[in-house]
Amino acid sequence: MASATTPATDPGTGGARVTVRYWAAARAAAGLAQEELTGGTVADVLAAARERHADQPRFASVLGICSLLLGDRPLGSRNLAEVAVRDGDMLEVLPPFAGG
Repeated sequence: MASATTPATDPGTGGARVTVRYWAAARAAAGLAQEELTGGTVADVLAAARERHADQPRFASVLGICSLLLGDRPLGSRNLAEVAVRDGDMLEVLPPFAGG
């Protein structure tokens, strides 16, 4: 499993460069700990992640149950297409955790 940041697929597409960090089952499904993607909103960044990992069948289903943090702000049930991202933002992808 890689732990280095992967550069964005096409930096010429515009949008902000966001570091996406995957935790636990999301990390396993993505096959890496973090990567850099571009987008104008959180929804754009997640679409780029889904596209990049389209060959990993578990990725989309795991991503669909994850909680998201943008920096230190939980996104909860917000409309992700309305949450703008900026260069240098950190998007945390956190699957449900068991235990206590």
